[in-house]
Amino acid sequence: MNQLSMFDQVNFAPTSGAFIDDLMAFDDFGQTTATETVEGIPYLINEFWTAGQRQAHSIHEVSYRACFKAQLPEFFISRLTRPGDVVFDPFMGRGTTPVQAALMQRQAFGNDINPLSVLLTRPRLRPITLQAVSSALKSVDWSRGEIEREDLLAFYHPATLKKLEALRAWLAERAPLGSDDVDPVADWIRMVAINRLSGHSPGFFSGRSMPPNQAVSVKAQLKINEKLGVSPPERDVAAVIVKKSKTLLKDGCAESQVRASLHTGAAWDLPGIADASVDLTVTSPPFLDIVHYASDNWLRCWFAGIDPNSVAIDMHRTEEAWTAMVHRVLAEQARILRPGGYVAFEVGEVRNGKVLLERLVWKAAEGLPFARLGVMINDQAFTKTANCWGVDNGSKGTNTNRIVLLQRH
Repeated sequence: MNQLSMFDQVNFAPTSGAFIDDLMAFDDFGQTTATETVEGIPYLINEFWTAGQRQAHSIHEVSYRACFKAQLPEFFISRLTRPGDVVFDPFMGRGTTPVQAALMQRQAFGNDINPLSVLLTRPRLRPITLQAVSSALKSVDWSRGEIEREDLLAFYHPATLKKLEALRAWLAERAPLGSDDVDPVADWIRMVAINRLSGHSPGFFSGRSMPPNQAVSVKAQLKINEKLGVSPPERDVAAVIVKKSKTLLKDGCAESQVRASLHTGAAWDLPGIADASVDLTVTSPPFLDIVHYASDNWLRCWFAGIDPNSVAIDMHRTEEAWTAMVHRVLAEQARILRPGGYVAFEVGEVRNGKVLLERLVWKAAEGLPFARLGVMINDQAFTKTANCWGVDNGSKGTNTNRIVLLQRH
């Protein structure tokens, strides 16, 4: 049976109001919004944003696996909040949502189970200058570094590894892990260094490695070196940091008066966030069993002084377990969101489109004080609607963002 025959007349929640009307009328990229209902869930399909035509702010250019583009939170922040409102992400990853919120003069709130997330996000929520970064790097005693892990020579020239150790010692004094009272410039330098640890070009500290959003194992890196017939070249650590800082700061940074509140912990237990204090949540959770965050980030954890085995990142291998996790997360969102506040819950297609996670989120919201408004599908190529449902009709489906929209009663 053709999947399209399952569609019914669209019936959006009566409390959705002007926002759904705005989505229905959206035509910024020359397409009108298509609406369908599948298994009782109303869908809105359009090209709502595009990386090709709306380039994000340069300060977002921090690599992190499985992150969404800044255009996604920007879309919702601009329509559902005003300057000064609180925008939150309980799975903030590299911090795209709170950083975008800060750039738009909103209060930037975030949380993640991985302590690396605060280190990647906090420095970009405060004003910084390239001159301050350059001056601070000149104060580092680069001669004090001693190689403590010989296995890391698979990635780094001995002179480079010694400089990285010297930088780690310098950071431990000026930006101690677990403290909020850190030198903002040192905090920034650590964030940039974490993002330059391994990559495929001279813009990274390592020799040629995998893309910068994950680190391969030492054994795998040795195989890469052998296959290429090379050893890691020496890198100028300070110069690499300054160059990346210049790129990040090309478009400026967040204003100093922006209030930020960042937390480390489980997304379903947020004691640091007050009841009814959040206006908008924009988030994307881990998708079942596809991404291994701890193994991807082991090298970053080493540099930051974090024990990766202490980071309790859950792996939800069944649909039932994943749905139960999302229900707990949404229950906590019901506590912290003000009445009328929104959740934009982005999910992806997994297992070759056989699992449509938005349907699991829809189910997880049952019994909670939310109006389930519908599911937005941002389809940048906007081919046949059937492709959005994983239907094989002779043409390859497009990459889509699928966002479940909820509003707090």
